[in-house]
Amino acid sequence: MNAYLISIGDELLIGQTINTNASFIADKLSDINVNVTKISTIGDIESSVLAEFECGLEQSDIVIVTGGLGPTHDDITRTCVVKFFETELVENEEVLENIKALFAKKNRELTDVNKAQALVPAIAKPIQNYHGTAPGMWIEKDKKIFIVMPGVPYEMKGMMNDYILSKISKQIPESDKIIKRYNIQTTGIPESYLYEKLGDLDELLEGAKLAFLPSLVGVRLRITVEAVDEETAKNKILEIEQKIRTKVGRFIFGRDDDTLEGIVGKLLKERDLKISTAESCTGGFIAHTLTNISGSSSYFERGVVCYSNASKVEILRVDEDILVEHGSVSREVAMQMAEGVKSTSGSDIGIAVTGIMGPTGATTNKPVGLVYIGYCDDKVCTGMKFNFGNDRLLNKQRTTWAALNMVRKQLLGIALDE
Repeated sequence: MNAYLISIGDELLIGQTINTNASFIADKLSDINVNVTKISTIGDIESSVLAEFECGLEQSDIVIVTGGLGPTHDDITRTCVVKFFETELVENEEVLENIKALFAKKNRELTDVNKAQALVPAIAKPIQNYHGTAPGMWIEKDKKIFIVMPGVPYEMKGMMNDYILSKISKQIPESDKIIKRYNIQTTGIPESYLYEKLGDLDELLEGAKLAFLPSLVGVRLRITVEAVDEETAKNKILEIEQKIRTKVGRFIFGRDDDTLEGIVGKLLKERDLKISTAESCTGGFIAHTLTNISGSSSYFERGVVCYSNASKVEILRVDEDILVEHGSVSREVAMQMAEGVKSTSGSDIGIAVTGIMGPTGATTNKPVGLVYIGYCDDKVCTGMKFNFGNDRLLNKQRTTWAALNMVRKQLLGIALDE
């Protein structure tokens, strides 16, 4: 089956809002073997919306629309659906009760404007929105499926995961072949180096497909396999994964939706270890990232943000002579910061960062993007040097991923210079 995605909203066209909905939906559809043929973004203009509806239904089996379902004057999607399908709005009692419950939970007064969101096109089956007031719509006509969802990402994701994906899956025709996709997550190696280390891809894949998907964290390797049955596909994927691990295993931190912070947290928890952080250039971003994981209090002891030299001396016990001799951005200071936060917190591991995020602060010998990361546990205290780019916010993120990867490698006994 083919799908056509339509995102509605002027805010998307002017760059005020990043369209993450389309990428999420396309990724989820690929998991159930639905082929996305086009992704369209249009503004809040009725004629454009109606034209795109027609185009989508002509070219695909499934049209999925997001955006324009709110209660304000510029939310025109529902009106366009009514006009396009030549139907009318009817109040849906189940949707109205859901809206009432949502307002009662938040102790807010239900207004007529919000009540009006319980009006649903008569041709549509409403999709309950348990995270907001605007219901989604499921319409089937002339053997085509037409789906409408709110543009708010967490509302859309709730509908996709709780209802839409399973319902679409049941309507996909049986095929003599199945397609399976599998992701391998890597970090600490650039895309070009990874490609080189994997060698002859034809020999590696033997007919399967491999995509390189780089991000700030690292490079995701997506394996796509076609096979006659589920078991054959799984075995083929495992065979390819093993070949990849043989070549670049030390750079692999997880599979599919694994996150680096999640894997590090799992390793710490399994080993019953506590970690503390000392940050002089990331403003607490490492601590923030580690604590994004539920249950992180079992292994994260504390985070210290020490920008000034005085705070490094007072809180982390960094030697003033070392600061004077080497400067605050140095391997020696990073190591002392890691050792200091480990000691003062009583943690098993201390991880520390100091660097020049930019765009100011650089010197002749210490450019923007220079970062030192210190690591200390009961057996080793070491430091590493990194050179990132010129973008301050990206440097903070890259420093965070590098620090987490340093912890991962130490916990797994992987040499840091690899």
